[in-house]
Amino acid sequence: MIVTNQEQTLNYQRIEKAIHFLENNFQHQPELDEVAENVHLSPFHFQRLFTEWAGISPKRFLQFLTVDFLKKKLSESKNIMEAAEAAGLSSQSRVYDLFTTLEAVTPQEYKLKGLGIRVEYGFHETPFGLCLIGITERGICWLSFIITDEDPRMELEKMKEHWYNSVFQENQELTYECINSIFENRDAKKKLQLFVKGTNFQIKVWEALLQLPTGSVATYQNIAQSIQHVKAMQAVGSAVGANHIAYLIPCHRVIRKDGILGEYRWSAIRKKSIIGWEMAKTIED
Repeated sequence: MIVTNQEQTLNYQRIEKAIHFLENNFQHQPELDEVAENVHLSPFHFQRLFTEWAGISPKRFLQFLTVDFLKKKLSESKNIMEAAEAAGLSSQSRVYDLFTTLEAVTPQEYKLKGLGIRVEYGFHETPFGLCLIGITERGICWLSFIITDEDPRMELEKMKEHWYNSVFQENQELTYECINSIFENRDAKKKLQLFVKGTNFQIKVWEALLQLPTGSVATYQNIAQSIQHVKAMQAVGSAVGANHIAYLIPCHRVIRKDGILGEYRWSAIRKKSIIGWEMAKTIED
């Protein structure tokens, strides 16, 4: 069955609303009928939609996002490098992130704020809603999600501000191929090149994030330890929040040490959606 862009957007909005409802009402264990009614679908259609999206039932999905489960995942990921090694090469989905490489601008390029860089961009639907992606000849330089009910052009202005002095050109065909590669036809043999602009410290943090296997989570302290700056957790938090390439540099996998997921610049519910979706895909593999 072919799903149009408009339907994909609507479906994710329903999933997002369902997750929010389950999270707020989990203690009384709402029945399927109650959750379905909240998103204005029949129980049959809601169960089918959610299972097609996540691969598991809504209730089991939410179990992945409970504090106890996340604390267990954190205990398994105390050493980020060991966690990356443990992923092995047996599952393409689990090693996908290890095939994503990162290149930073040169000091001169940083100083010139992107002068002479050509960025081709496009807006596209993903399993987690509408996104904006920017691509240069040296790699993906931007990926952000559009907050529900916000004007997508606001994200475009943020990208232009970040890559000040660059030349921008809309190219839906080129960017669609890239988005399709990221979210639909994952090929672990094909590396995705990322092109970033940040301080040396930020780049170290982003490189550490790339070592987090799909379906895992880590704390800010884990990241600080992995880059040998154990007392710089606040700076690590700032660097995580400054990431401009969502999903591929997986800042969504960094959570608080108490098992609370915390905030996310593209909405806390979207962070829960991505983490739960990744865990479901990994565990079900």
